[in-house]
Amino acid sequence: MAKPTKHAAKICLVLSIIVVLGALIGLLAKSPLVLLLALTGSVLYQVYRTEGETTRWASRTLLAALVLEFVLVIFGVSFDLAAFLGASERTVAGYQVPIGDIKLVGPAVMAVCAMILLVRTRGRYTRWLSVNILVGTLALAYVLDPVVFQELVRSGVDGI
Repeated sequence: MAKPTKHAAKICLVLSIIVVLGALIGLLAKSPLVLLLALTGSVLYQVYRTEGETTRWASRTLLAALVLEFVLVIFGVSFDLAAFLGASERTVAGYQVPIGDIKLVGPAVMAVCAMILLVRTRGRYTRWLSVNILVGTLALAYVLDPVVFQELVRSGVDGI
């Protein structure tokens, strides 16, 4: 059953403002935690709004990646996946995703899921939320590692 849209535009607008302000503050303060907090509302509302099989899978994966990213950032976990796996990129859902420190996996997975939601959904509010999440995850990737940020942007542009 379709989710109600009576207040969806207002909710998406507020969440957009939160993501943009969170991105600005997070970038200036170089704080991944601020960016994660700013993304939380958009991700939760995305999980609520999605209805299709693929989009539900993508939104739930977004939520799982967000939770995992909170854990990694809060506890300061650092592990070089590129050295462990012997490669600097992996293919996820048809997209080339750069790998490095384990904390960069979350933003990469979230960006891929946001792109999947942007492309596969028909709902304007789900697309709106996907853009919010994409903006926030790109800012998060930049705060964590500016070099990987450039690779994520390149992968996203190639995927469109």
